[in-house]
Amino acid sequence: MQFTAREDIQAPINAVFEMVTDFERFERMAMRRGIEVRRLTGHMGVVPGTTWTTEFRLRGKPRQVEIVMAECDPPSQMRFEATGKGLNGTTTVEFMALSQRRTRLEVDMSLAAKSLPARLFLQSLRLGQNRFRRRFQARLSEFAREMEERHHHGIGPDLAGAAGKSC
Repeated sequence: MQFTAREDIQAPINAVFEMVTDFERFERMAMRRGIEVRRLTGHMGVVPGTTWTTEFRLRGKPRQVEIVMAECDPPSQMRFEATGKGLNGTTTVEFMALSQRRTRLEVDMSLAAKSLPARLFLQSLRLGQNRFRRRFQARLSEFAREMEERHHHGIGPDLAGAAGKSC
């Protein structure tokens, strides 16, 4: 099962990349939603091999997922691989400079089942996939507007240093 969403953001590609790689901010956001997040590696920045473990409840059951940054090519792409009981997922985040002040952010997520219960879970997602796609796109749109606000008001990480950030 695959989902793709894209948004155009009124900010330079390096600034968008810097905001998307503010992992500490995403970790805090997840914790506020009740997800336990622990970064196991990669505390010194954006590097392939950075690994997180997460624990959360889904449909009343505790779930554990390990997420690894598999690839990073700043400021154009990052790829993450997630592994959980019965499910594997890949998320690719691509950045494309449309102009000096405008960036296209595209997020592609795919899920694959490794077990029968996971296949049933994916089947239930397929039944509601239009609703899930709309929510996925709406979340990315909300995130894009927030990044524009942060960029235009100078809030967030040191945006000038984004060009030198390496993976």
